[in-house]
Amino acid sequence: MLKTVQVDNIEQLIYETFPDNIRLKQDLQLDPAMTEYEYLAHIQALGNKNKVFRTYIGMGYHEAVVPAAIQRNIFENPGWYTAYTPYQAEIAQGRLEALLNFQTTVIELSGMEIANASLLDEGTAAAEAMALLFDVRTRDQKKNNANKFFVSEAILPQTLSILQTRSTPIGIELVVGNHETFDFSEAYFGAILQYPGKYGQVYDYTDFIHIAKSKDIKVAVAADILSLVTLKSPGEMGADVVVGTTQRFGIPLGFGGPHAGFFATKEEHKRSMPGRIIGVSQDADGNRALRMALQTREQHIKRERATSNICTAQVLLAVMAGMYAVYHGPKGLEFIANEVHTKAVTVAKALEKLGFKQKNSDFFDTILIEANSAKVRAIAEHYSVNFNYIDEQTLSISLNETANLSDINTIVEIFAEVADKDFFKITEIETGVHFAERLARNTPFLQHDVFNSHHSETQLMRYIKRLERKDLALNQSMISLGSCTMKLNAAAEMLPLSNPQWNNIHPFAPADQAEGYMTMLKALEEQLNVITGFAGTSLQPNSGAQGEYAGLMAIRAYHHANGDFQRNIALIPASAHGTNPASAAMAGMKVVVTKTTEEGNIDVEDLKAKAELHKDNLSCLMVTYPSTHGVYESAITEITNIIHQNGGQVYMDGANMNAQVAMTNPANIGADVCHLNLHKTFAIPHGGGGPGVGPICVAPHLVQFLPSNPLVKTGGENAITSISSAPYGSALVCLISYGYIVMLGADGLKKVTEQAILNANYMKARLEGHYDILYTGEKGRAAHEMIVDCRPFKQNGIEVTDIAKRLIDYGFHAPTVSFPVAGTLMIEPTESESVEELDRFCDAMISIRKEIANATAENPVNELKNAPHTLALLTADNWDLPYSREKAAYPIEHVVDNKFWPSVRRIDDAYGDRNLVCSCAPIEAYMEN
Repeated sequence: MLKTVQVDNIEQLIYETFPDNIRLKQDLQLDPAMTEYEYLAHIQALGNKNKVFRTYIGMGYHEAVVPAAIQRNIFENPGWYTAYTPYQAEIAQGRLEALLNFQTTVIELSGMEIANASLLDEGTAAAEAMALLFDVRTRDQKKNNANKFFVSEAILPQTLSILQTRSTPIGIELVVGNHETFDFSEAYFGAILQYPGKYGQVYDYTDFIHIAKSKDIKVAVAADILSLVTLKSPGEMGADVVVGTTQRFGIPLGFGGPHAGFFATKEEHKRSMPGRIIGVSQDADGNRALRMALQTREQHIKRERATSNICTAQVLLAVMAGMYAVYHGPKGLEFIANEVHTKAVTVAKALEKLGFKQKNSDFFDTILIEANSAKVRAIAEHYSVNFNYIDEQTLSISLNETANLSDINTIVEIFAEVADKDFFKITEIETGVHFAERLARNTPFLQHDVFNSHHSETQLMRYIKRLERKDLALNQSMISLGSCTMKLNAAAEMLPLSNPQWNNIHPFAPADQAEGYMTMLKALEEQLNVITGFAGTSLQPNSGAQGEYAGLMAIRAYHHANGDFQRNIALIPASAHGTNPASAAMAGMKVVVTKTTEEGNIDVEDLKAKAELHKDNLSCLMVTYPSTHGVYESAITEITNIIHQNGGQVYMDGANMNAQVAMTNPANIGADVCHLNLHKTFAIPHGGGGPGVGPICVAPHLVQFLPSNPLVKTGGENAITSISSAPYGSALVCLISYGYIVMLGADGLKKVTEQAILNANYMKARLEGHYDILYTGEKGRAAHEMIVDCRPFKQNGIEVTDIAKRLIDYGFHAPTVSFPVAGTLMIEPTESESVEELDRFCDAMISIRKEIANATAENPVNELKNAPHTLALLTADNWDLPYSREKAAYPIEHVVDNKFWPSVRRIDDAYGDRNLVCSCAPIEAYMEN
């Protein structure tokens, strides 16, 4: 490889690639690396410090049964967890179908018309609902600046905190109160209600919503999805948006995440919806095919006018939750929901017999008890039980799917001891319903075949495998996505996630029950501080986009603390990812775009001129390093100095951190805050488009502003309000990044960066002469990724999309298409790939280049335009194409031994946009006449 790159050793390559003035002068100060065996023993010992109590805290999180068939076949299966976001739909039909199942489940239980393919958690979904309702205000409401948003006092406290964070920068005024006495006025544009309320009371919101609608006030409802199996749906009550979490559909607690939030609304709001929507379309043969619909409307089209910066989802968890609905079906879900309800009824009646008052007139799974909380807590913890202690005389108990008769008797025994009365044993679960008949669900749900066909483990296993076979993931071949860093997710890093000592801890459990977690999370924060050169880290953000927003909100708080309320200008290079301007807009900033030179670098003169022009109002620069074009800009320290000289802060986007670790760091180049994509650089798998973790790391002067949580002390002394629902975000998957760093150590992390740079430059050397490579450093080197220019092939009638689809026939996922430059491919091999795999990919690209040379614009029938080729096409009786079946299916030798067959031909995106279908109805219902 070094010979191909024409250097004598790796240090020479790094010297020719990396600006010397920003190189670190010493190695990272991290503990020595552990072997995999040592690490697994270490993490087991650490996990044993967590105490797994029987927990009835509720508050949006409930212990759930993870069906073993789903745990083994999806959660622990690299065919599912190493897949990428389904931008290449032809090789993602399996996870797209699984997500369509998820959307259908959400639509039918919520009573709405359209749902997306998940959001990050319930609190952020609620914030997105508020933003959507603000965006779709009537013309008069916008003209009159109707900016008040009513929030029910029954809302979950973590949701309220996120609403506070998101509302302030965009000029929304929150009004928290009792929905039963709320006075509607023209100053309001929307409202949000909790169903059931945070302490378990079930309200009928029909009249509230009716009155709100009469005054053009739209209403969102945050709902418990399991309760919707037995309770009247918010859609039936007239809600405009329904949000929540699907955690209790078979997802581990994981100390708060990752869990798939859900978002459903009316058809009329589809173009204002955040996140991803899976839609039904058709392929080139007219066969049913799935795709991501409306997938770029937010960040990449609207940019600074976007109402949401969401560019990800919780796909792996949404797949699991959707499969939970498939496995149990409507009857199974009814059985589970009824069991949960009757367990709560049983406990309520038993405690009333002991003399305790139960205060909820209508409830689903949570009862509200008057009792001496301190006394109950002391006795309950002796029995290894957690309740939710609200105040000195009130507590709530949330029953869940896992609780059995023995658990119920333990609860009764605790309260008998509190009351100093004899314990009486419960021998059977009560029957009956403890909510008014008007609150009961009377509409059917999940009638589609998929929810009524796979109820045995054999059937489910085969269904999951059938979907998996339609998808290309990292267990099949390399996924060389520029800017996305699809690297190995090592088995040793993944194994602890299945351990109940880690995955069964409630995020609001007392701190002394989470000692293992706190030790691990604190160690990870310190490791990330060392790697970034910064002073403090928050692990709360659940995605890269959330990390961007959190970083900008910390900068905003810093300026405000200094009295600089006018500092609201964000400078953003023209080449920036679309989430950058969207995040800035959400943080209340005005975006000023700076120019990019022909070499792909920031135009320093233009940046300087705009920084000086806006020096009195400059808030920050958002910069990616290495640049979005895959180049180490040597002027980076000059750029950061310009911003600081004009009173601004520097936010560094950590998307390309894989090319920085142990070589330089954000602090070293002059940044003040950065977010990191743990699902990129630090080995958390992409899971088909999520989970992600986007922590922010900050310089000393910003530590005091790191985000808080209303129930668990986190963040700095002057912390901003919450960014996501759980105190530490998706804490469970932070184990992966912790293991990655612990098992590599300082030397290993440095070798990772060196190998990533070598792999990219090796591929660059092999492809040069066949393709033009855009943008290189001053010595002609790429960083960890490169951009291949496909625009010249238009003269042959070939577009970059044709190359992407033809790569499927060669057994590869396409690199990033048309970002950051239209008509290009952006390639990032990562450090994980062997030279043999790099060669296979380069051989495929070179073979495709020869095919391009033989193509003509006058004759558009060729192997590129027809790609990908399915097995059905290849084995059809008729073959009238001007090239052989062998050329179509087996263009080079290595494909013969490792053939991946796409399940559909090229998808008709235009058809899908004209016929937006986002649930499991049969395709025949949507065919054009």
